[in-house]
Amino acid sequence: MELSSSLQNVFKGKNAFNEILDAEGEVFREHKNRRTVRIICDGKGYFVKVHRNIGWREIIKNLFSLRLPVLSAGNELRAIRMLDALGIETMKVAGFGERGHPPAWLESFLITEELENTISLEHFSREWKTHPPDVHLKWAIIRKIASIARCLHERGINHRDFYICHFLIDLRAAARDGYEGMHLYLIDLHRVQMRKHTPERWIIKDIAGLFFSGMDIGLTRRDLFRFIKIYSGKPLRDALRDDQKFWNHVSHRAITLYKRHFHRPPSIA
Repeated sequence: MELSSSLQNVFKGKNAFNEILDAEGEVFREHKNRRTVRIICDGKGYFVKVHRNIGWREIIKNLFSLRLPVLSAGNELRAIRMLDALGIETMKVAGFGERGHPPAWLESFLITEELENTISLEHFSREWKTHPPDVHLKWAIIRKIASIARCLHERGINHRDFYICHFLIDLRAAARDGYEGMHLYLIDLHRVQMRKHTPERWIIKDIAGLFFSGMDIGLTRRDLFRFIKIYSGKPLRDALRDDQKFWNHVSHRAITLYKRHFHRPPSIA
């Protein structure tokens, strides 16, 4: 178990691990063996992500469904460290602990500092369709997200929940430093996969999820083409010609996701 110096003063003694697992606060997520709680310590906000043991029955159930179960907070810790090494802004770790026998009987936690003055892109862009943002701001965000996606996939990393709600923008820094100096944080990394090379099907899933989650915020075809150009690192004409099959797969999957969720086709200007 490792804790930052400030948290060591809060959680101490032989029962510290149990106290963290049972920490009380604002519950942000609770699902089977996972729980995310926001706590306040010495006036500072933290998120405690708890992973209880999953048991062999749940592991076997996931494997038969062709899903990889999330067994520990350790995967998110490794993902955070990897993103840090790549220069991609994400959460700051304040504590981590793990105990038990893998894979079925692990208990673990990850504590991250709250990202202050931030808002998810999902909320930030909610009114864009009726109240378009400054075009330079929109382009800067598209450029940043495309660059992050390209960096992840080139390094063998895929997110698995790659939606705009998992990007947080620092509004105070954007106002102070301008669009080019904006801070955009990628969060919710517990399902991240890391390999030497990212299989194309997982890349398609990531990019399709991103497109799907942005279909109702007033994006235009020019915006999508801008993303494709930056992500591919090629002139747009070359990207659409050389990678046509890939982008067709992305488009088809994104539209399928949209129809499944909203029972209607999306509209792109």
